[in-house]
Amino acid sequence: MILELALLTIRPGQTAEFEAAFREAQPLIAGQAGYVRHDLQRCLEQDHRYVLLVWWQTLEDHTLGFRGSPEYAQWRSRLHHFYEPFPRVEHFESVRLA
Repeated sequence: MILELALLTIRPGQTAEFEAAFREAQPLIAGQAGYVRHDLQRCLEQDHRYVLLVWWQTLEDHTLGFRGSPEYAQWRSRLHHFYEPFPRVEHFESVRLA
């Protein structure tokens, strides 16, 4: 399983609108092949900063599947105008320690 981590900084004064748009956009990502779950968390120290965590079965489910889908174009049009600067997105996998 792969964890996508996106650090989101929202334009000042637009957090309520962003959260409403995100609520409406969630089904676009949740219906994708390889999607497992997601979580959006707001920063306590800077309430215009968020972290979006999305778990995928494979890296390609996100990078090729979702990003190449018509739903991603809708996701982008609903959410990307809130970001300043554009989010940094990284992918992680579990480290087996035992």
